[in-house]
Amino acid sequence: MIEQILPSVVVVVEAFEDDVDAHLFPQEEALVARAVDKRRREFTTVRACARRALTTLGVPAGPILSGLRGAPLWPDGTVGSMTHCAGYRAAVVGRADEVVTVGIDAEPHEPLPDGVLDAISIPEERKSLTVLAEQRPDVHWDRLLFSAKESVYKAWFPLTQRWLGFEDAALTMDAGGDGFTARLLVPGPVVAGQVVDGFAGRWLVRGGLVCTAITVLVR
Repeated sequence: MIEQILPSVVVVVEAFEDDVDAHLFPQEEALVARAVDKRRREFTTVRACARRALTTLGVPAGPILSGLRGAPLWPDGTVGSMTHCAGYRAAVVGRADEVVTVGIDAEPHEPLPDGVLDAISIPEERKSLTVLAEQRPDVHWDRLLFSAKESVYKAWFPLTQRWLGFEDAALTMDAGGDGFTARLLVPGPVVAGQVVDGFAGRWLVRGGLVCTAITVLVR
């Protein structure tokens, strides 16, 4: 499903239920040794998806550990992103000589809990959501905004190794299509000699889920 909003240069593997036959490497087992069963199953299945995707790129199966702030540590020469929510797991990987960074997120397509929107948005975004809701009442725009901000962070972090708050990017959603843009409100990373001041992404609502994705390709 999420491959529809990602370029063909990356490899996507997704699952709509947990893989009971999936296994973890000992180093990964240590990361979820105290996790509840739900968290463990999500962790295991999404890493199984990631390994299948990496195998398609010709990368041998190995542990995918967590680094700073829990970000996945991808094998040398690759970039990637993972996401999981109720009823969905997905991983996307690409070659580092083709893809600068990628970030994906999936969420249940339902309204955010009370109070969350104010915590994850800035005034201009909340104003735009009111207009969007009038144009497309079939979309839960608050949840879509949250998902898009998660994708922004996942694309940002590998380039900076720095935190990016919800208030540090202003998002604009396209009601008539499937795109969104994120304007960074803090200094962006330098990639290939140029400052990155924002990201462009795509979104999809289908099957009770909202998915968002950002891919920055090597020029």
